[in-house]
Amino acid sequence: MKKILSGIQPSGILTLGNYLGALKNWVEIQNDYECTYFVADLHSITVTQDPKTLHENIKKVIMQYIACGIDPEKNTIFIQSHVHEHAELGWILNNSAYMGELQRMTQFKDKTAKQENDSVKVGLFDYPVLMAADILLYDPDYVPVGEDQRQHLEITRTLGRRFNSTYGEIFKIPDAYISKSGARIMSLQDPSKKMSKSDANPNGFISLLDSKDEIIKKFKRAVTDSENVVKYTENQPGIKNLIDIYACVTDKKIEQIEAEFEGAGYGTFKTAVGEAVADRLEQIQKKYNELNKPENEEFIQSIYTKGAEKAGKYAKPKLEQVYTALGFVL
Repeated sequence: MKKILSGIQPSGILTLGNYLGALKNWVEIQNDYECTYFVADLHSITVTQDPKTLHENIKKVIMQYIACGIDPEKNTIFIQSHVHEHAELGWILNNSAYMGELQRMTQFKDKTAKQENDSVKVGLFDYPVLMAADILLYDPDYVPVGEDQRQHLEITRTLGRRFNSTYGEIFKIPDAYISKSGARIMSLQDPSKKMSKSDANPNGFISLLDSKDEIIKKFKRAVTDSENVVKYTENQPGIKNLIDIYACVTDKKIEQIEAEFEGAGYGTFKTAVGEAVADRLEQIQKKYNELNKPENEEFIQSIYTKGAEKAGKYAKPKLEQVYTALGFVL
């Protein structure tokens, strides 16, 4: 069975963008691939975190994975920092990476554009190398990526090939997994930007745990345009984003949606999208709230503990293979 690997940072409650762009697809493929999903807590500290909040968020992401339908019996679910080989391989790969290629990373340039060099953390600069270690450690066949992560996967492939050319065929070079469903979900307030839980405007994103009233209000406030026509075009990015969302949660085709709302105003369409999203998230919230009860804490702990043990069975021999290739004494 082919292998897939991915992870999400624990920087708060996950968004509708996380669900439609990643988690929904993970659920759909879990019977067809050997899947490994982790909580990327090591990546989250490129931004200073409150320790207590981070601690809680890590566990919340595990619960949200399961609430969205990721079956811990079928998938390996673990916390990145519980498998120390991630950080160790990251250091090894630092010595295969070049400053120039990391400086060219689009996300790094975007995030540091307004910062002085003295205030830019090395971890933010080095982020793609640790991501490469996360991936190469498990020899996955595919990595699900959105457009904003393609560059990171390419540097993973580059580092894997570079190491292999020097030390022998150690790493499998993964391909991008392109989902048949899902979309890149944009901010409701700025459709030129990806929906993000770090958005300064809370109306820009839908949390998986937002109430129905909050969801509908946010969609009613969504930025659109003056044309008042529900049409899927690049000239109407706000409406295009809402159509993408509606298509993902209802499984309707773009043409069906345009026909359904022909002659309807934006108000009618926004309300329909909000209600469809709220209905989809209702079951996720119900499951999450059940998992979040004190009596289920041991169950959640058992999932990430078993997941780390299983992940370690891949990671430990792979890192030993790397160490042997380098000439280290085991």
